[in-house]
Amino acid sequence: MRHAPVTPNGDRIRWIEIPGAEPPRLYLHGLGSTSPVYWAAAAAHPLLTGRRSLLLDLLGFGISDRPTDFTYTLEAHADAVAVALEAAEVTGAEVIAHSLGGAVAILLAARHPRLVANLVLVDSVLDPAPAVPAPGSSGIAAYTEEEFLAEGWDRTEERVGPVWWSTMRLAGREALYRTTVHRSQATVPALREHLAGLRIPRTCLHPAADGEPADVAGLTASGVTVRAIPDCGHNIMFDNPEAFARATADALSAH
Repeated sequence: MRHAPVTPNGDRIRWIEIPGAEPPRLYLHGLGSTSPVYWAAAAAHPLLTGRRSLLLDLLGFGISDRPTDFTYTLEAHADAVAVALEAAEVTGAEVIAHSLGGAVAILLAARHPRLVANLVLVDSVLDPAPAVPAPGSSGIAAYTEEEFLAEGWDRTEERVGPVWWSTMRLAGREALYRTTVHRSQATVPALREHLAGLRIPRTCLHPAADGEPADVAGLTASGVTVRAIPDCGHNIMFDNPEAFARATADALSAH
């Protein structure tokens, strides 16, 4: 395990690093997740092995520190990841990011362009969350922070179920709440604008069963490759690892 201080108080981001060839690959997890759990099998797939790979936990989640005085905006997450990558002497990384991690990855590429050379977004966040929590969502943003810290934490455990909770319970409570709230809000410029403006290869993978993502025409017009993955839900890399690995390997080798 490696680590780097990323805040003025010395709070540390930690990651598991798999040695291999450059350029490196960075794996980013979704809300309430942790990269060593969500990405270990994917990084070990024969189609994706051989590269130096960083399975990194965002500040506040997994094995990283959980400061209570951090804002946990998407921009702050991206900047903290950038500090960790600089400490790891990473530039020009291939970034593979799931769900919320995709939003962080887009901002990382927009704000720190020399650190990112390719983006593979795995059913990633591109738009603000709806006001009414959708089935299967955490529902956390419906609370105030005070309410969440008092009773929302326990109610969230009941709502999300044992699989998601197994990693969500590792998050700092403030980190989980603030990150969820900021994920539900629009960034300025919008994430889609950031994504469209990037001049690097970009691929969006989505479950075929969900249909095409919103504004797929706009995505493809800006040069983003959109690819449907069969027989899977939101956790594409868990549900159909072979199709995920094949699509990701294609995305990283086609440019």
